[in-house]
Order: sequence, then structure tokens, then C-alpha cells
Amino acid sequence: MKKVADFLYEHETYLIRKALFKVWNQFGSAYKESVIDRALTFELQKLGLKVEDQKKIEIFYDGKKVGEYVPDKIINGIILLELKRKSFLTKQDKYIFWNYLRGSTYKLGLLVNFGDERLEIKRIVYDRARRR
Repeated sequence: MKKVADFLYEHETYLIRKALFKVWNQFGSAYKESVIDRALTFELQKLGLKVEDQKKIEIFYDGKKVGEYVPDKIINGIILLELKRKSFLTKQDKYIFWNYLRGSTYKLGLLVNFGDERLEIKRIVYDRARRR
């Protein structure tokens, strides 16, 4: 019988999603990103997660630091969290976030959109390709 691979940062991801849905259920898409961001930080901390807001991270190319990126949040020092408040996420939003993840040392990122009609959560893993 084939063993299913462990879900990367399963517990942390569960808690983040719980916080996201709690904020979504209260606010929906009614507020701008900065209000959602502050409410989410509060909710994540209530769940016992360490939240670093707007912390610069290094971006690498061919093993050399070439720049910096400032994600909205870093959770427990292991998960990047990027928030949006727009009608919907585009392919470009996902591609840009994936590239930031690829250029960093982080393995997991959540791209989240508090859209007009629904909460979108894109779980993006960049791990296996980095090991090649």
C-alpha cells in the first residue's frame, strides 16, 4: 500500500485557513486590504501563531542575493502569506507569487484573495524543484 506524503506544514496551514475563514465570515469583501490585514494578524495570534508583518526576505538567483521581497506576513517563520483584495486572482498574481517563493528559501506560501464573491486561497509549494 502506498503511503500518502505528509502535508507540508499541515497544522499551521489548518490554523491559518481557520483564521482566514473567520475574518472572511465577519468582513467578506467589505473592507480594504489594510483592515483585513490587521484583523487577520489579530486572529492568527489568537490561535497561537507567530506573525511577522512586512518583514523583508532575501531573494536569490544562482545562489547570490539579488534583491528583497516584503510579503504581507510570515507565519511561524516558515510560511509566506500574501493578501489581496480584488475581484479575482489572475494567473499573473499566482505567477509573481510563485517566483517570489522560488527566489526565497521558503517552501510554502499562501496567496489569499478576499474577493468580491468568495475567499480564494491558493496553496503554493516550491520545494522539490529547488533540490534539482
